[in-house]
Amino acid sequence: MSVTVITDSTFQSEVLSESQKAVLVDFWAQWCGPCKMLAPVLSSIAEKRVSDLKVCKIDVDTNIESAQNYQISSIPCCIIFKNGKEIGRIIGHRPEAGMNDEINKILAKG
Repeated sequence: MSVTVITDSTFQSEVLSESQKAVLVDFWAQWCGPCKMLAPVLSSIAEKRVSDLKVCKIDVDTNIESAQNYQISSIPCCIIFKNGKEIGRIIGHRPEAGMNDEINKILAKG
């Protein structure tokens, strides 16, 4: 499974209504260098963790409502949701192993 591109209008159905597994939402922008470096990491994670994690991305420049609703002030910012609730955030770029470690810590708590 690949990364799902979402918008303000699909955020509810793709993220908050997902009850089968946790959802990681990458808040990013085209002009953001670290966001571009994180993209292949998240694509790999999406393919390897298809059973327990849905990975989505949303452009903060074209989806201002979602960025404001979740008070995004630094990007890349990945928020992990479970059963429609935010359970943790990862801010900034990490290599794949580091990102997986952070995801595992958040999922163990949430």
